[in-house]
Formats: sequence, structure tokens, C-alpha cells
Amino acid sequence: MKMNKMSELNNSLLMINSIYSSLTKSEKKVADTVLKDPEAAVFFTITDLAEKADVGETSVIRLCRKLGFKGYQEFKLSIVQDLATPAEQIHGEIEENDNTETVAKKITSQNTQALNNALSLLNEQHLVKIVDAMIAADSIFFYGVGSSGVTAMDAKYRFMRLGFQVDAIMDSHMMAMNASLAGKNDVVGVISTSGSTKDVVDAVTIAKASGAFIFCITNHAKSPVTQQADAVLLGTSRETPLQGGAFSSKLSQIHLLDILSTVIALRQKDKTYAALEKTAKAVSDKLY
Repeated sequence: MKMNKMSELNNSLLMINSIYSSLTKSEKKVADTVLKDPEAAVFFTITDLAEKADVGETSVIRLCRKLGFKGYQEFKLSIVQDLATPAEQIHGEIEENDNTETVAKKITSQNTQALNNALSLLNEQHLVKIVDAMIAADSIFFYGVGSSGVTAMDAKYRFMRLGFQVDAIMDSHMMAMNASLAGKNDVVGVISTSGSTKDVVDAVTIAKASGAFIFCITNHAKSPVTQQADAVLLGTSRETPLQGGAFSSKLSQIHLLDILSTVIALRQKDKTYAALEKTAKAVSDKLY
């Protein structure tokens, strides 16, 4: 299935959360009204929704267009489709009096939901663009800081084992210098949960000016890093510290990297199999 715009993803409720931080105050009121009771919202006229949100009708239209819809009716239709195929329900927030078994079940349910959300948001055309660019690249660089930097190291390990010239950079100064040297045959993969980390965005701006192909894995569709990217892979954005914190985001990031690396491995089976075999033999004598 080809997916060209947000309205074709059949996940308008997820996309509202993904772009929420970039919305204006009035647009957030509309989004909050829809998210609070989507079942009721599908029966609202545009005037009804505007009155419920205490905003003008133009705010409703602006939100619809930011989501990629032509108008309000197309937006409502997408919500109806969302509700017709509901996602797995998260079994409540974690409470202080939850026992160990209940906590384990809730976290498992929430993390499963995070992976399902990432799949629902996956843009196939963007995925194919990234695969093509990485296969043709001279070098691949993954940028990330903090927890996302650890994920960048995971990505380096995975793609190195597949035979790519790849590095992961977590230091802001090294990131900037590397970006200045990146060329048109290089790929920069940016991992940033917020998509707004200044050190990363600054480096990506430099790499983009240098001609590198840029892709990002982020939770926010309308963040600064996505404005620089040639392709975007979205993870889930709904999380709180008591719902797994950064681990939920990390699971989505690793899940998307797993999909990406597996598609690439299947595209060039002979090369990747040979590389996996060589790297496995290189460390075979280090095992008991």
C-alpha cells in the first residue's frame, strides 16, 4: 500500500498527537475536543466542533489541513475509519497500589501499543527512499544525543554487521564537524524523540547544506528536524514517566530500525549474508 500523505495513513487520531506540540493554542483546543471524545466528534458539524472547542471555524480548517486533509469532511471520514478498526486498548495508567503482576501487564500492553502505533504511522514511500539511499551510500552516519544516542549506537552495530560503512555520533562538536564533511553520497540518520534537540538540528542543517541525504526517526511530525529531512519515520508520541518514559520511545525507534535493516538485508541478500557471516566468525573465538 502506497502512503503519500497523512490523510492516507488511516490514523488521524495518532497524527493529532504526533503534531500536537506544533499546533497553535486554538488548534490545540480543537484537537483536545476531538481526542477527548472522537466517537461524538464524528457527528459534529464544523460549526458544532468550533463551538465545543470555543474557537472559530477557521481553526478547525487549519487543523485539518495541517493533518493533510482537503477539508473537514475528509477529516471526519478518517476518524470514522480509525474507530472502525480500534487499536488495542491500554489497560489504564500505572497506579501506586498496582501489584507487580498488574504493572508488568500494563507496561506490556503499553509497549505493544507503541509498536502498533509505529506500524500504523509507517510511510512506505519514505521507507523505500531511505532504503534506496542507504544501499547507494558511500557512508552512513547516525546522530543522536542522550537516550537517542544509545539507539544510534544500536543502529551502528546493526548496519555494520550488514556490511555498511557506518558510524554513530553522540558528541555535539563531533556531530557538527562530521556534518560539514558529509557529501552527496552520504546518508545521515537522525534519531531524536522530540525532533527539537538543538545540537542535533544544528548538525542536520549543516549536513543538509553539504548535500547529504537526511532521514529521521522521531515522535513529532512537525518538529524542526523533520523540516530538514528527506524522509521521516514516526514513532509513537503518547507517553508519561509512569508509562515507561523513554523506554516506550526507544522501543519504537528500535522497531523502526529493525524494519529498515531487515528490508535492506532482503534487498541485497548475498552481500548482507556474507557480511553477517564474516562478522560472526570475527568474534567466534571470544565465546566460551
